[in-house]
Amino acid sequence: MLHGKRIIVVMPAFNAGKTLHDTYKDVPKDIVDEVILVDDCSRDDTAAKAHALGITTIVHDRNRGYGGNQKTCYKTALDKGADVVVMLHPDYQYDPHLILAMSSMIIDGPYDAIVASRILGGHALLGGMPFWKYVSNRFLTLTQNFLLGAKLSEYHSGYRAYSREVLQSIPYQNNSEDFIFDNQILAQILWKNFLLGEVSCPTKYFSEASSINFLRSVRYGFGVLGVSVLYRLAKWKLHQSSLFR
Repeated sequence: MLHGKRIIVVMPAFNAGKTLHDTYKDVPKDIVDEVILVDDCSRDDTAAKAHALGITTIVHDRNRGYGGNQKTCYKTALDKGADVVVMLHPDYQYDPHLILAMSSMIIDGPYDAIVASRILGGHALLGGMPFWKYVSNRFLTLTQNFLLGAKLSEYHSGYRAYSREVLQSIPYQNNSEDFIFDNQILAQILWKNFLLGEVSCPTKYFSEASSINFLRSVRYGFGVLGVSVLYRLAKWKLHQSSLFR
């Protein structure tokens, strides 16, 4: 615990057998009460390695997708009494040492949710982010800030921390079961007027790190724009999406 608050790290996993150990060993066990891994029908030994490491492991009986995986992660963490839920990908692309800082910003205030931004430090390209991904990230973030009325440096990092109140207040079960889930949940947090903060996170790209291909990235990009438009229409009371009930 940290200041009497229960911290649970959730890992949405798919074929993460090669990187799980390195990710888990860097999780700060002195403050993290439990690590939960949800295996989305991996084709490798992810679940077996998670069991061997002593990680609480749930295996889906069918592949539900990245968003569907997160739905299981958050419901399980809340059922286990989490005060703060940190989503950490088990592909070792994000630094687990930031869990302390991210949790502290929620527990000690003033934030309700935290995004670990790869852009904030200004070293995304040096860390190996492909140039086309960097450009699309900046364009989408600029557009989203305009439509959502926010000033984030990045909406597309998969490393986040949420307070219990946030996850209990937003209808994340209505979200997509694909990658656009990440964007939808941030829009929902802003819709509810929760305070969303950022920390700088070093960028690591390597062959074992998970990443979506160009075509799926294009589909994701249009999905991001769609979420932002739905948010703006809801604000103008022109259309009420189920995302913002």
